[in-house]
Amino acid sequence: MAVDGEARGRLLGELADVSRRYMASYALFNQALADHVGLHPTDVQCVNLLSLEAGPVTTGRIAEMTGLTTGSATRLVDRLEKAGYVVRERDVVDRRRVLVATVPEKIAEFGRMWERLGAGWYGLFDGLDEDGIALIIGHMRRTVDFSAVQVARLRSGDFQEDSDEAS
Repeated sequence: MAVDGEARGRLLGELADVSRRYMASYALFNQALADHVGLHPTDVQCVNLLSLEAGPVTTGRIAEMTGLTTGSATRLVDRLEKAGYVVRERDVVDRRRVLVATVPEKIAEFGRMWERLGAGWYGLFDGLDEDGIALIIGHMRRTVDFSAVQVARLRSGDFQEDSDEAS
């Protein structure tokens, strides 16, 4: 029988492999989805993130959400506006500010597509109790936070290949 440290090491190695496959499968799914709707994969995820926001946001907020520069976020908004997913509107409080608002019909269409594609997704959790589901939610939240830090590192140039900070 393996010592706890050995078992943990094997499990972490397996987790690393499975995580890479998971990320690759999601990236490939995202590309296929983007191809299907005629958008760039980043644009699809921006629509996804915008649909989770409480209301219109600034292009600066889109840059924050996506990790893009403000210039790249502006070009992304241009593409989404051309595709009919968003409109630019003046902030009613501060007329100098421009907000990006989703187009409800397009977001509803996007939502229906997600529902069709994800119809069996909840079934993946049928064998789990509430604690198991909560564990997955916690993992996903930590992963989102970790990924944001890594995106910022990569975009800032603060990435050393020989660094083992990421492990």
